[in-house]
Parts: sequence; structure tokens; C-alpha cells
Amino acid sequence: MNTDTIFELDARLAQDTLFVHDLALGRVLLMNDRRYPWIILVPRLPGVVELTDLDGEQWERLWDESLHLCRVLKQAYPQGKLNIGALGNVVSQLHLHHVMRYEGDPAWPGPVWGHSEAEPYGVAEGREKVKQFSLLLV
Repeated sequence: MNTDTIFELDARLAQDTLFVHDLALGRVLLMNDRRYPWIILVPRLPGVVELTDLDGEQWERLWDESLHLCRVLKQAYPQGKLNIGALGNVVSQLHLHHVMRYEGDPAWPGPVWGHSEAEPYGVAEGREKVKQFSLLLV
């Protein structure tokens, strides 16, 4: 599995997220919206838009890493309901959303996408969340 080729994160993902950690295949990002524990996994492969663009090894690695993120989120937020999605309507670069939801959260029970403007983390709070997830991923 070669992630050494030129990988460029979509500008919208770069703008809307905070870098957390690079796994063997995927880049782990924190959505910069303090209302939801929201992690995005992006395969570090150029030109990948659809799941069908992955070969067998990449496919398995992506789902292994996604499962790892699911377990990390459930460990950190055991009372939440985990939602996973790969929409790609606005950002075509393949990426998987992992969002913890709670009854009564701002978008409940509907989807978080397009619900309302994000509420970004403050600088210190964002750093602390990134650190929290970085430590859980190791």
C-alpha cells in the first residue's frame, strides 16, 4: 500500500477540520464544530473519489481504520449514537465521517450535514480535542 505518492487534501476539508493523526492509510481529521464529536477519515491516496477506486488491500485497511475510529469514539463517548457516512456531494475526495450523536443535539434527529453553521472550537479547546483523540488512536 503506497501512500508515498502525492496526496493533497481537498481545500474544503483542510479549511473545515483540524489535523489529528496519520494512520497507515488514512488521515484522521477533527471536524471543527464543537457541537458534535466528529472525526473524518481520508485515505491518503491521490485521485480517490469512490470506494470502488480502492484496491482490495486499501479497502480492507480503510475499514480496519474506520472500525478503530468507531471504537475510539465509543470509548470516549459511550452514551452517544455513532453515525458513519460517506456522502461526497460537496467534497468529492473520498472521506468517511464518524459522528457521535445525542438526543437533543442541535440537528437531532436529522442529519448534521447542512443543518446550520458550524461552531468552531476555540484555539485551546481545539488543541485539547486533537490531543485527546491523538492519544486514543495510539
